[in-house]
Amino acid sequence: MYRFLLSMVCVLSLNAEMVGGVAVVVKDKAITLYDIKKEMRTSKVSMEMATNALIRQKLEEAEVNERRIKVSNSEVYDDIKDTAKRNKMSVNDFYEAALNANGLNSTELKAKVKQRLLSKKLYMAIAYSQVSEPSEAEIKEYYELNKTKFLHPSAFTAVIYQAKDKSMLQTKVDNPMFYSPEITANEQVLPYDRISPELSKLLESTALNSFTPIVPDGQGGYMSFYIKKVHSASDGNIDGLKNQITNILMSQKREQVLSNYFARLRDNADIKMIRKAN
Repeated sequence: MYRFLLSMVCVLSLNAEMVGGVAVVVKDKAITLYDIKKEMRTSKVSMEMATNALIRQKLEEAEVNERRIKVSNSEVYDDIKDTAKRNKMSVNDFYEAALNANGLNSTELKAKVKQRLLSKKLYMAIAYSQVSEPSEAEIKEYYELNKTKFLHPSAFTAVIYQAKDKSMLQTKVDNPMFYSPEITANEQVLPYDRISPELSKLLESTALNSFTPIVPDGQGGYMSFYIKKVHSASDGNIDGLKNQITNILMSQKREQVLSNYFARLRDNADIKMIRKAN
């Protein structure tokens, strides 16, 4: 088992005024209470899950350094640009959407993207040859066992409110009786299969007769969707879901390989648990 040092050390008193204080040391790299609480907030997970995720991240970083794996700034920007393009947004609008949705500023978002790309390269260096694509039987079995996951509304009826001034649109969201000629309203039926996955997720997560969070409209302004009706659910056809299921299964297999690898690495790593987050 990896070595836990559970006793409080004197040095903590010297660090008491540091933001958050040191909670865990992984291969001489510190994880602070602030880091843990921030991970809990941004990933919406428990303290234990946040701590384990950060320990895994530190182990990945050490492995990346040992293997000299690099991700350039241009690779990070290209990934963000491609994601923004899929969502029909400019890069600046995408940064703002990420801030509104997850509380991540552009620097933090770039760091998250870089970490994901490094993890992807690390996986390929560790175990790319160990994972084969799922068979037709595996795809069918996953579909049969998880049909409810593929249930979704057939369409949404929504009033789309748009404005150039974000604060004015926020006033409308906070007070639906508010009127301004600078806010346009357009009622539409939005078929589930014709909108982006990101928009469908946003609409599905919004309660009936309420507004979505304000997001950039891709034209230099802002918009919010007021959900008037959610049309009856329908399940996807397995033929149209094969790519999605394949990606899910491949992701699960890759993560299992990495989890096993880092579990073994963690058993032998120098990890000191200094104190718990409250």
